[in-house]
Amino acid sequence: MTQPPGSYPPPGPPPPGQQRGGPSGQEPAWEAWGQLPPSTWQQPVAPPPGMLGAAHKPGAVPLRPLALGDIYDAAFRIIRFNPQATVGAAVLVAAVAMTIPVLATAVLTWTVDLSLQQGTFDDGSALGLVGSLGSFGLGSILQQIGLILVSGMTAHVVAAAAIGRRLSLGEAWGATAGRRWRLLGLSLLLMLLLLALLGGYALSYVPLVLLSDSVGLIVVYAVLSGPLLLCFLPWFWIRCYYLPATAMMIEDLGIRGAIGRGFRLTRRQFWRTFGLALLTAMVAGGAGYVLSIPFAFGGQVVAVLVDPQYSVLVLILTQALATVVSSAFIAPFTTAVASLQYLDLRIRTEAYDVELMTQAGITAR
Repeated sequence: MTQPPGSYPPPGPPPPGQQRGGPSGQEPAWEAWGQLPPSTWQQPVAPPPGMLGAAHKPGAVPLRPLALGDIYDAAFRIIRFNPQATVGAAVLVAAVAMTIPVLATAVLTWTVDLSLQQGTFDDGSALGLVGSLGSFGLGSILQQIGLILVSGMTAHVVAAAAIGRRLSLGEAWGATAGRRWRLLGLSLLLMLLLLALLGGYALSYVPLVLLSDSVGLIVVYAVLSGPLLLCFLPWFWIRCYYLPATAMMIEDLGIRGAIGRGFRLTRRQFWRTFGLALLTAMVAGGAGYVLSIPFAFGGQVVAVLVDPQYSVLVLILTQALATVVSSAFIAPFTTAVASLQYLDLRIRTEAYDVELMTQAGITAR
């Protein structure tokens, strides 16, 4: 029986007494499915009556409280079977952003001597180098802005995958309509709030330095306040920053409502959420570092071999490629995991799985 285009195959758990893979031992539809159907959306297909297992799974996500393995497995499945709206979106954003420093450095290379050789480096070369590095910084900022929007798209992709739907790139982008500026405003507000808190902490040292002649007092203050700051940063990350973007996208909340929603969802769930988020950040960071090593090493080698005038261009180009490649994995994976944690917390605290089953057309008997 062919699956309708645009939907994940229904799981159809076997009747009691049969193995999970059926008489032949084959994997269920999701595991065996290796071809991408057309992106045209259709309603998900519910399994036949009487075929509901203990954990309903109309799509990529088991509709029950999720363990670590469930979350990572679902994240990779969503990325694998919907690369256009996950990896494709991240690559598109990174590629467009990194075009800026590459083009700017290319223009400067052919108009200003960017050679780093001693004896040829003058004021013009210094200004050109500053312009090249500045363009890379601008591209990085634009990339981060774009990835914020990608995180909103990924939230919709994950929510759709949970009920067996596959969103195309255009559908995922369209789902964020009316919420994009709110999402950017949320990210800007949280960043400014964190910078203000860190700035306030740094300024708290000024009276001690000006009014106290004792270095010991400053050291004591640092020893007492430093651990408090280190405890506050993870708390702020999980309670105020980690989930509001997903909540805003899926529940169509305002900035204040999204922050409050994330705060409430992580109540009495902090350590579990923090542990999984920290592990995900470490995995993604390590993978991104490994992916960037060949480009960094290759860039250094090529920069030595080519004409010194083109060495800066080679370094910028290879760094841009490394950024695009690492973003292709880091951004979709981390945002998918965060969105899955949001679903998991709602399932645990609000029985959200019942609502998801209703949306998927599944009725428990």
